[in-house]
Amino acid sequence: MRPSLRLSVRLNTTRLFSTSRPQLQKNRIYTTIRRPDELSTLLLLSSSSNVPLITYWSMSWHSQGNKSLVQSLIEDEGAGEAEGGVGYVEVEMDAPTINDLDIQYGINAIPTILAFSRSEPQFSTKLTKPSDINNKHTLRSWIEKEAKRGGQGGAGGSLFDLFGKSGPSK
Repeated sequence: MRPSLRLSVRLNTTRLFSTSRPQLQKNRIYTTIRRPDELSTLLLLSSSSNVPLITYWSMSWHSQGNKSLVQSLIEDEGAGEAEGGVGYVEVEMDAPTINDLDIQYGINAIPTILAFSRSEPQFSTKLTKPSDINNKHTLRSWIEKEAKRGGQGGAGGSLFDLFGKSGPSK
């Protein structure tokens, strides 16, 4: 009989998993929308990255180059970044190429702030009251609430919300 040498090699493999938190999304500010296809593109982009899109509907004469309070909170103060981030864009309703985009989304006041999550307009959380739009505390908590949603939808509301309810639910 021949002696055999059996060599067994045991590889010690370990899989490394990161225990660090995933990177939170930074808030993104997009250029003003003047055509419906531009909004469609941004909705697809925000939906694919699971980041809510905050839209500020106004007219070119309304802002006169001034930064809105909501844009200032998102861009300068980073509101919503700790909750996952948001995208922000202004929609210029009086642009000649905008067509009936405001009618499609039930925008009947200037200005209006409407969030989109998974490409769905969140009618039940839409802000139209000047007292809400110009209140820094209300806006900050609204942005944080929308950012926490993280592109998961859930506040689309009903057809009646298009005309009846405005402002955050309390």
